Amino acid sequence: MSDLDAARLEAWLAATLPDERGLSLERIGGGQSNPTFFVDWGGARLVLRKKPAGPILPGAHAIEREFRVLRALEGTDVPVPRALWLEEDAGVLGTPFYVMERLAGRVFSDAALPGISPDERREIYLDMARTLARLHAVRPDAVGLSDFGRPGNYFERQIGRWTKQYRASPSPRIPALDRLVEWLPANMPPDDGAVSIAHGDFRIGNLMIHPTEPRVIAVLDWELATLGHPLADLGFCVMPWHSAPDEYGGILGTDWRARGIPEREAFLAEYDAHAVPTAPLRPFHVAFALFRFAVIFVGIADRARAGSAASAEAATLWPLAERFAVRALEAIEQQGPAG
Repeated sequence: MSDLDAARLEAWLAATLPDERGLSLERIGGGQSNPTFFVDWGGARLVLRKKPAGPILPGAHAIEREFRVLRALEGTDVPVPRALWLEEDAGVLGTPFYVMERLAGRVFSDAALPGISPDERREIYLDMARTLARLHAVRPDAVGLSDFGRPGNYFERQIGRWTKQYRASPSPRIPALDRLVEWLPANMPPDDGAVSIAHGDFRIGNLMIHPTEPRVIAVLDWELATLGHPLADLGFCVMPWHSAPDEYGGILGTDWRARGIPEREAFLAEYDAHAVPTAPLRPFHVAFALFRFAVIFVGIADRARAGSAASAEAATLWPLAERFAVRALEAIEQQGPAG
């Protein structure tokens, strides 16, 4: 199987779980990040995530950090799969990897949540808001994550980081993204000192929903997690209301209200009702989230050109970098305390 040596994995599993035998592998499609596989080893149902092969930008694809945060959140009311083993020896499978338990549930790549009832759509969205609020209520020092990032000045540091990553890219320049690079640092709200465990990519596609109930049973894909400002996650989480279906599965321009999806303001109110009190979401926070996602797409395109993207689809995603930069500029033009 591409990007994974089954014989080497079998040998590793035999040493790790010697009472089981019989390997079955299935690549999980749709992701643009760390290659991910369903692994059945005898009666053990597992998921393996590994770093991709090829050149990697500094700090990217940090599966070690994923493993650490999953372990830290065990025992909290944030639903996560149980992280089982971390293998940092790249000699085993070519790059470091970790293994976690495999849960039974639904994952929706489309924020429109096709194939379910309007009532269920509404409740899934509201439970997504509650789940994010529960994550942000966890105190990092209480779960051993006090050193998981640098507290304070989060937006300043993040804007600098993603700007540096964008400028280091060999891809062509994007005028809308260049404008954001100038606007964001000039329009940052004063730092209010709010610090939480920030997921970094909190959206429908990274949640597992119960097989039959409209509730989140697992938050997935923690590679961008750090100590950050809760409004960074919240700004990212409202992205479906700011992007179209062909822009990574948003709902803008569709009949989402008739389909049961709540108003963005209702989603924010549900978050606020369960969250540690924080400042209101502003256009800056939404623009920052969209800016960062645009730079992520630039990185995906770079890896595709270098032949190391996790999906062949990555090469077609380059135009989305510009689209999300434009959506960020649109968010800036909106007024009002809710952004």
